[in-house]
Amino acid sequence: MAVLSLRIVGRDLPGRACGPYRDVHVAIQRGRDPEDAVPADAAEAVWELTVETAGAPDGTRDFRGPHVHGRRGARFLYLTWGEQPPGGTFEMFRRAKLFLDDLPAQAVERGSAEGRLGLTDACGMPLCAAVRPPAIRWT
Repeated sequence: MAVLSLRIVGRDLPGRACGPYRDVHVAIQRGRDPEDAVPADAAEAVWELTVETAGAPDGTRDFRGPHVHGRRGARFLYLTWGEQPPGGTFEMFRRAKLFLDDLPAQAVERGSAEGRLGLTDACGMPLCAAVRPPAIRWT
């Protein structure tokens, strides 16, 4: 197993009020829980985390760790959107998937990668669903 350091940088956040949602925040998901929530009116959202990489039995690479979701061959990270009023709990309403198989092989071999993406969709709402290049740029 090797360790891969990831830095995710989100820009163009949609704002604290989006459609019917108020007090909007975005977080990286660890297991079932949001972690390091950022208000959706911030200039940018940055998460730094590590995942483990290993060769899979079929010769491909695999990813593991508390932030990693999905089955082998289709692993991803979740960015989770939720309402979090002052003093309240995070109530998720949508998520975006960042697929780890989109990472450049040289970044995995080097042990570090950075992903940059906009966090507002074409309708002005929080970005959700599958996020793949070019919507995310891995370096």
